[in-house]
Amino acid sequence: MDRDEEMGHGDRSLLFVGDEDDDIGTYRDGGFMETSSDEGSFSDPSDGEARGGRRGGDGSKSAWPQSYRQSIDMLSVVPSPTVSMLMAASPNLTRFGSSFLKAGSSFFLRKGDDSVLPLARPLLPPSLPQLSQSSLRPQPPMRQSTDILAQPPRPPAGHEAQLPDRPSSACLRPDYIELPPPASKCSRNQSIINGFNVLCGVGILSTSYGIKEGGWSSLLLLPLLGGSSCYTGLLLKRCIDSSPNIGTYPDIGQAAFGVAGRIFVSVVLYLELYASCVEYITLLGDSMSSVFPSAHLAFAGIDMNAHTLFAITTALAILPTVCLRNLSLLSYLSAGGVMATIAVIVCLFWVGIGEGIGFHFSGALVNVTHLPVALGLYGFCYSGHSVFPNIYSSMKERSQFPFVLLFCFTVVTVAYAGIAVSGFLMFGESTMSQFTLNLPQQYIPSKIAIWMTIVNPYTKYALTMTPVALSIEEALPKKMQNYLVGMSVRTCLVLSTVVVALLFPYFGLVMALLGSVFTMLVALILPCACYLSIKKGAVPLWEIILCIVIIMIGAVCASVGSYTSVSQMISSTR
Repeated sequence: MDRDEEMGHGDRSLLFVGDEDDDIGTYRDGGFMETSSDEGSFSDPSDGEARGGRRGGDGSKSAWPQSYRQSIDMLSVVPSPTVSMLMAASPNLTRFGSSFLKAGSSFFLRKGDDSVLPLARPLLPPSLPQLSQSSLRPQPPMRQSTDILAQPPRPPAGHEAQLPDRPSSACLRPDYIELPPPASKCSRNQSIINGFNVLCGVGILSTSYGIKEGGWSSLLLLPLLGGSSCYTGLLLKRCIDSSPNIGTYPDIGQAAFGVAGRIFVSVVLYLELYASCVEYITLLGDSMSSVFPSAHLAFAGIDMNAHTLFAITTALAILPTVCLRNLSLLSYLSAGGVMATIAVIVCLFWVGIGEGIGFHFSGALVNVTHLPVALGLYGFCYSGHSVFPNIYSSMKERSQFPFVLLFCFTVVTVAYAGIAVSGFLMFGESTMSQFTLNLPQQYIPSKIAIWMTIVNPYTKYALTMTPVALSIEEALPKKMQNYLVGMSVRTCLVLSTVVVALLFPYFGLVMALLGSVFTMLVALILPCACYLSIKKGAVPLWEIILCIVIIMIGAVCASVGSYTSVSQMISSTR
């Protein structure tokens, strides 16, 4: 048990009373949003200091970025979709379902029951006029019902009094993209699914390539990095438990090192998200060109090969999803990334066992020259720390978070190791940066694996890019914070990822660079540094030594891995 929990700070469930309402109004980027007379502005820091004390030690409650919490929630905090949630994601289906149910269908609703169903709940918080009218209108008493779709009872009156007077001001602004918070807290199983969805990314495609680069002994890095990342994830939990005003990774950075720490952490996280979008474009181009290798386009003296052509066309296909104002349905599609990853794993074993390719031992025991590349590839597999604080804050029972974290890291480490060994035994020294490119195209499981690899980044691109876009819009002057400017920012971001992906079309080396720089910072160095700063004077000596060792390991791995990856990219361009 953490020291904060022993002192009574670990259980912060009182801050999340009311599964449906307090997420909408109480929180913005992990902190309280105070009521302000200006509908379109954030609360005054000085007023917040007078009411509830300084946040993070320096009183900058409205420090950039304020859009982090909601935008990252779309990546991670996704309760298991139900029929009511999917219908609520579409206004047309909502109106149809509401009118149909109110018409008196005895299948869904008993006659005479006019209570509002979850199907008709809006995705966004109500506006100020709606709030004022609803507060003046008398509410009918709730009746007990045994129907499955009946609305759950409201929290006690004492808990309702703790809710704020209005939703967050940024949610009320029509120019911002619609990012509704989750309608309810996540159970332990839902949090495990969210954790898998974060950790089971495109990194699994390059684990076999890691053995090719670093040798068989490089597999020892997987449990080492996995165990260290799991421990630092627990450190983030302890940082959040240290103060009720901490809810996200930028909040942790601010609590540890002030506003400068908040900005530095935020910039690193946004750069990691942007670089992931670059990898998505490269992955889509490689996968599509493997399906249609003879595709090319010659226009106005410009000859584009298959990779360049599909990188551009897939980016144009992705652009409408980035401009969507409501990403709710897309978030549920992205949550299917776990199923897509499982399908790719099954297809790999299907080809190896069922199609006669077989498994053949080959390769060196260790390759010291390229070992840092393997280190970066394996490190990228555990780049989920930017989302862990949001998953922790969304849980109903936060005491289950250590189990969720340990279970997720154990399962994904075993999966990564199994895929790495199987893929390299199948393809040996010919293993490419994505093992799906080695699968023979004439087999059905190979086609399934390729198309799963194409669909997965397509659904995740918009959700990954949205936090970056919102942070840029938030930094603009208020007169420029409108829909047209927002769409222009998103369009420029998408086009820039295409340019970067075409300039550096090395999926494996770019992933190794990301794993060496950003993952080592976000997953190893920053959690330990923030924990030692926030909990200084209350950390035992052995834990201080352990954190310092992890920081040193992360710094050395970041330096060596980035140097090796950049050197190989430069040599590849010559």
